[in-house]
Amino acid sequence: MDFSELDLSPEVLQAISDAGYTNPTPIQQQAIPQVKRERDVLGCAQTGTGKTASFVLPMIDMLAAGRSRVRMPRSLILEPTRELATQVADSFERYGKYHRLSMALLIGGESFVDQERKLDRGVDVLIATPGRLLDLYGRGKIILSDAHILVIDEADRMLDMGFIPDVERIVGLLPKNRQTLFFSATMPAEIRRLADAFLTDPVEIAVAPPASPAATVEQSLAVVAPREKREALRRLIRREDVKNALIFCNRKRDVDILYKSLTRHGFDAAALHGDMPQHKRTETLERFKNGEVRLLVASDVAARGLDIKGMSHVFCFDVPVHAEDYVHRIGRTGRAGLAGRSFMLAAPEDGKAVAAIVKLIGKEIPLIAIDGIAPAELEYEERRRRLRTAKRGVVSHVADKGASSGRKNADETRRARPIRSPAGPQAPAQKPEDRGNVMPFPRASQTRRPRQPEREVEDDRKVVGFGDHLPAFLARAPRVAVRP
Repeated sequence: MDFSELDLSPEVLQAISDAGYTNPTPIQQQAIPQVKRERDVLGCAQTGTGKTASFVLPMIDMLAAGRSRVRMPRSLILEPTRELATQVADSFERYGKYHRLSMALLIGGESFVDQERKLDRGVDVLIATPGRLLDLYGRGKIILSDAHILVIDEADRMLDMGFIPDVERIVGLLPKNRQTLFFSATMPAEIRRLADAFLTDPVEIAVAPPASPAATVEQSLAVVAPREKREALRRLIRREDVKNALIFCNRKRDVDILYKSLTRHGFDAAALHGDMPQHKRTETLERFKNGEVRLLVASDVAARGLDIKGMSHVFCFDVPVHAEDYVHRIGRTGRAGLAGRSFMLAAPEDGKAVAAIVKLIGKEIPLIAIDGIAPAELEYEERRRRLRTAKRGVVSHVADKGASSGRKNADETRRARPIRSPAGPQAPAQKPEDRGNVMPFPRASQTRRPRQPEREVEDDRKVVGFGDHLPAFLARAPRVAVRP
């Protein structure tokens, strides 16, 4: 199928041709006609399949007729991260260059004044992250009653980042009579619940099994000791023909540590994570896209939506906590039908996380060996539970043995000790009728008290407060100033 069969305007088709595309992807083939018919769409497709163009292209044609008003955007696109929002804005500029559509990008880390100035001129397309959008709405700078097209992109990422309450609030500010396009790479139960609440009689489109990696990506797994991971990564980079690569870490702190380690060993690398200022993040991404930096060490802020043509490799330095993130990470390579390679470095204690990834993608990840690095073995939960149980059993056995030995020694001591009456060995036994009201003589165990340490006899000759020695500065004669 050709793009010309999707009822797009000549201007949009010309922009697509200028971008170098001729054939639509499966998600684009199915979604674009439904969006043009103003139907609600629920799209589920793996990363890298062209979801962005599936709603950007028809929206450009739909918004071509009409006029924007001050502070009243005609459409709204919600993105979970600044990078995704920036990429969607780039797509609108690329495919809408033959249309006179105005656009505003509302993301954190940018000037409020510049964003407010764009809103005051009126915008056809508003692309925003939830936090910055609500900030400007609270300032009275946005009116959402005229936004008749809503796009919620990467909904599962919104869920992971805790944005769902903000999204629900934003949806409540929009008109009821609207078209909603809902896209997600995975479809967990919570996302399904949101889709049912936001959409009206939607057309469901699923072009691939949820959270399945692209077939063009060759996956590999190496299990090494934690202390060997950096050296293993360096050896893999030297061994592979790496044109450009993303290296993912789970924590922002580890991003900085690994970036400094790579640069110290002579690698051309840069770092990207959420704590960096926005201008620094944008500058780093531009350098990476332009080929000025070969390796980009990043957190999962770059795992979705980052579209860099011809990326050859992806390295997962850390096994992702969520199995779905693995699919998004390796989806940065092998895009647009090109071949790509991914490597994941796992420590033995990552067995449970690796098993979750294998279960999600439905196939085993081939194990590889790295020259000069001793291979390790994954420890799955069952094995670790057995080891913990065995360790507890050994400790319990030693404790029981010590307790039984103590009881045995105590019994032997009691048997060896002679039993004597309290009144002495020759005291005659007292008859019950002779006792009267006299209290029986108490046993030694009843009168025994813990021994107190003997107090030392106080010596009056001691200097109270200073011990046995008087400080020298107190015995020193005072200085007397002699006037001339």
